[in-house]
Amino acid sequence: MAFLKTILIIVLIYYLFKMLAKLFAPKIINYAAKKTEAHFKEKFGDFAQQNTTNEERVGDVIIEKKPKSKGNSSEKVGDYIDFEEID
Repeated sequence: MAFLKTILIIVLIYYLFKMLAKLFAPKIINYAAKKTEAHFKEKFGDFAQQNTTNEERVGDVIIEKKPKSKGNSSEKVGDYIDFEEID
């Protein structure tokens, strides 16, 4: 009888925990998200203000192209090492 009572208590605690988690998990997650957002705003707030003060307007598209490089490069890459076989 004591074994069944213990199993019943464990099952009730499990389901009670599940119900409480469904009720309070969204509130806890929202709280953590707000704290994280405040932390990032505190740390990186100056960075966002610096980017908006550029001469370029927001929404301008700038395309910078790389200069075309020739396919056959005359530069040597690395050194040649000649290994000798030892008997």
